[in-house]
Amino acid sequence: MSLQNKIDFAVVLRVKHANPNGDPLNGNRPRTDYNGYGEITDVCLKRKIRDRLQDAGLDIFVQSDDRKKDDAKSLRERADNALGKRFGSLETRVLACEKWADVRAFGQLFALPKGKKAKGKDAEEEGDTGISIPIRGPVTVQSAFSLQPVDITSTQITKSVSGDGDGTKRGSDTMGMKHRVDDGVYVFYGSMNPQLAERTMFSDEDAEEIKKVLPKLFENDASSARPEGSMEVLKVVWWKHGSKAGQYSSAKVHRSLKVEPDGEIAISALAGLEPEIIDGF
Repeated sequence: MSLQNKIDFAVVLRVKHANPNGDPLNGNRPRTDYNGYGEITDVCLKRKIRDRLQDAGLDIFVQSDDRKKDDAKSLRERADNALGKRFGSLETRVLACEKWADVRAFGQLFALPKGKKAKGKDAEEEGDTGISIPIRGPVTVQSAFSLQPVDITSTQITKSVSGDGDGTKRGSDTMGMKHRVDDGVYVFYGSMNPQLAERTMFSDEDAEEIKKVLPKLFENDASSARPEGSMEVLKVVWWKHGSKAGQYSSAKVHRSLKVEPDGEIAISALAGLEPEIIDGF
């Protein structure tokens, strides 16, 4: 059975001496808006949700290269391997939603060449319009923004050592820059739509799985840019409405949460809608 109640949620997180989401078009500096407020894109956040769901044992379609559980070299190859001859048929939507949790949650666009099974040059012919199978997911996640403008520290680093000559000279490519947000509290919001859940078979159990992983969003996610302990979920706020349509709009529900720059929260009461407050992991 698909999701029976509309759900809204919010996640409050802290970044301390880490690069939460580098911008490749800006030297991989932490993303900020034009007013200096830190930003973590919705794409980045959904990547982390996918990874945590995969850690929990669920099948994920859009997998990170460093944690792939199969030998597929592309998404199309993964779909072909999993769905076989039925990939590209009228059954594609149902089969994909049954198999992959992230397709049920976030949706997916399956793009196919003209004549799905075309190989080699025929599959990439210029002017081949092909077909696409769109799946609209019920779970939406907004980008996270900091409560205050963030200070960014940049440090020059040595990226590699010279492998040529006597080692006394360094090539220009051995030096680089590393950037970090010194300290910032961010918040992002999301919603789950029961009407769209009916089309992808996103269930109450799927919603509970996401609820379980949100408090530990940054566990098992450490890197040189995000050292262990530098990214932390402080609070998850979970609103479960009493019906599929919901008692209030998501905008009104999200506005009821006030977050202070130090991460403390206050929630305005909405009649008939009781928020569940979950501590970070």
